[in-house]
Amino acid sequence: MITLKSTREISQMRASGAVLAGVLNGLKTVIKPGISTWEIEKFANTYIEEHGATAEEKGFEGYKYATCVNVNDEVAHATPRKALILKSGDVVAVDLVVNLNGFLSDACRSYAVGDISVESQRLLDVTREGLYRGIDQAVIGNRLGDVGAAIQQYVETENKMGDVRELIGHGIQPTMHEQPDVPAYGTAGKGLRLREGMTITIEPMVNLGTREIRSMETADHSWEYYVTADGKPSAQFEHTLVITKDGPKILTSQDPIRDAKYL
Repeated sequence: MITLKSTREISQMRASGAVLAGVLNGLKTVIKPGISTWEIEKFANTYIEEHGATAEEKGFEGYKYATCVNVNDEVAHATPRKALILKSGDVVAVDLVVNLNGFLSDACRSYAVGDISVESQRLLDVTREGLYRGIDQAVIGNRLGDVGAAIQQYVETENKMGDVRELIGHGIQPTMHEQPDVPAYGTAGKGLRLREGMTITIEPMVNLGTREIRSMETADHSWEYYVTADGKPSAQFEHTLVITKDGPKILTSQDPIRDAKYL
């Protein structure tokens, strides 16, 4: 079932999104060569707790952590690890969900570790721009296919990168994963029509090479995550947003200048 959110609910989700944005902005100074990905998890946990919120991913389907931390060819759902030390040239994506007084926000950001290659920087740029191409289509009366088609056109047709199909965005609130499904690919004019008050995530996962992915398991076989099929790096950017009569409004913005028209 898809619920249309009230002004009060949207305000509460925006407050949750501000906590999440604080984590992702704070990580800009944490993520650097020589740290373990566990330091990312520690920072996120501390920040969330200090701001009176909880990490919604903890306990979800048996997951143990506040964050998913995906490095280089890891596409999604990888765990933070004490033994995984970041080095210059790495690309790392951090995905998390914050619960503040029962209201949720979900976002992901990809970071350059030290000095990265021209190809990896282009991957980050294309993935972020692909997200915003999708957001621009999230207006009343458009269809979900318009959102996905805009991303797919930019990522695959214009930039010849892999637009992952198996993992998609979704509705959010009152639980983490609500209807509708929000693919980062599609056909313009097809799919569910967008209505005022819908809250969704848009979250393209883009691979430098093939769009194909494969599943992996942690060493103890307790968790499944995904990597690129060809071993090339992947990136992800994600926002939670609400459909309004004034256009899409981002609830997890980390840059009020860049995002001014979406606030």
